[in-house]
Amino acid sequence: MPTYAYQAVNPGKSCDRCQQGFEIIQRIAEPALIRCPHCKNPISRLLFAPAVVIKGSPMTETDRKIKGYEKEGKWSHAAELADKEAEKTKREDLKVRALEDYKKAGYDFDKHDT
Repeated sequence: MPTYAYQAVNPGKSCDRCQQGFEIIQRIAEPALIRCPHCKNPISRLLFAPAVVIKGSPMTETDRKIKGYEKEGKWSHAAELADKEAEKTKREDLKVRALEDYKKAGYDFDKHDT
């Protein structure tokens, strides 16, 4: 159940609890409170901006270039750029991407020259 915050409409005529504001757990379907449960004076629900969560790291210019090479089928170019960037930034995702692109370019890492 969500937690809602309330505060007095007229702080000068309210109790300490609603003057400072308080939180209460309510069902989403329940109507908003209009009176303080303690002093019965008018209160209003406070609105907060939603939290924005960005998953993963933002796409860098290098990521865009790699993606462009991959889209064009230039696997060795994409692999080389991803490999160099992975060495600089220590990004594991780029190491994996470089290996995948090298394989698509025809490099075979399973065979060893003897």
